[in-house]
Amino acid sequence: MFSISSCRPSPEEAQLWSEAFDELLANKYGLAAFRAFLKSEFCEENIEFWLACEDFKKTKSPQKLTSKAKKIYNDFIEKEAPKEINIDFQTKNMIAQNIQEVTHTCFSAAQKRVYSLMENNSYPRFLESEFYQELCKKTCNNVIILS
Repeated sequence: MFSISSCRPSPEEAQLWSEAFDELLANKYGLAAFRAFLKSEFCEENIEFWLACEDFKKTKSPQKLTSKAKKIYNDFIEKEAPKEINIDFQTKNMIAQNIQEVTHTCFSAAQKRVYSLMENNSYPRFLESEFYQELCKKTCNNVIILS
């Protein structure tokens, strides 16, 4: 069973999510619904990593940038990390080198891979999920048909 905020998105919002993965991620209800779906599939580490990277890229302070980079690395990248994401060895090594001198782009390659994985794998499953279908069904039931 999925649960998101008690405040539901409008039917129109829910339908927009199927148009593009970016639409889903840009909408707070869409993001919450997608996170709940990923959690139900035991793969929420992907969206959590992606969101951590988005936050990381907005960080201005060099000290905070370094501490956030270490946290992201420890949480998602290093071997046996609690929320280890599924990326190739080469990308992991590149990140390990990149965080020696932290820049806003040190996780870019991994973030792109995770985004692509979610867009091509998790997103289509989300759109076919009972939860999303139920939102769409409610959408159809709320439409007034004029003859």
